[in-house]
Amino acid sequence: MPRTRIFKSGNSAAVRLPARFAPLPGTLVDVREEAGRWVIEPVPAEVPMINLDGIYGSCPGIKPITDRGFDERPSERLAREAAERAAASAKAG
Repeated sequence: MPRTRIFKSGNSAAVRLPARFAPLPGTLVDVREEAGRWVIEPVPAEVPMINLDGIYGSCPGIKPITDRGFDERPSERLAREAAERAAASAKAG
């Protein structure tokens, strides 16, 4: 089993990982203590979010969508109208 020593880096404690265990430089990792052991795990890659803050300000004519309603489908409209006609004829009848 490879061994290494903890050393001081600024005001922090640091550890060098043996080359065969080392992730790529710049890899984001989570460090936690579990039952007296230190666990170092790479953070899963996230899908980058696109920041649209600067774009929205450059398009003053764009307004946020407030009404999310959609037109009724023709088949639904015909079925509703037929039901209304049947109800009206039943009342009259």
